[in-house]
Amino acid sequence: MSHGNNAAEQVLRSSGVDVRKCMRCGKCTATCPAFDEMEYHPHQFVYMVEKGEIDKLAASPSIYKCLSCFACVERCPRGVEPAKLVEAVRLAVIRKQGMNHLATDAIPALLDEEMPQQALVSALRKYSK
Repeated sequence: MSHGNNAAEQVLRSSGVDVRKCMRCGKCTATCPAFDEMEYHPHQFVYMVEKGEIDKLAASPSIYKCLSCFACVERCPRGVEPAKLVEAVRLAVIRKQGMNHLATDAIPALLDEEMPQQALVSALRKYSK
């Protein structure tokens, strides 16, 4: 993960979230079904991204505990979208670790008669960059 402001800018840009709209009401966290499993909760994600604490979030198992159910997004009275921040941090971590690659040698094992070829071509394009 790039450090400091660069990482925060990347997360903000890729998520499209305006963290400055957050008024710290906590409604997003109150509605989160994964609350008990998370080290950092939705409202904390918003605050931490705003403060540029991306490395802390990236190292937290919370980014994998988020269910991406978007309950926090629906509940927010200000239109802040915490789940999109979680997804952006998770994606940045995965990309940094090189976990988003699909080798052409792996494709034969994925083939089955039910899968449309377009799905494989799409996955190869997305995951071979």
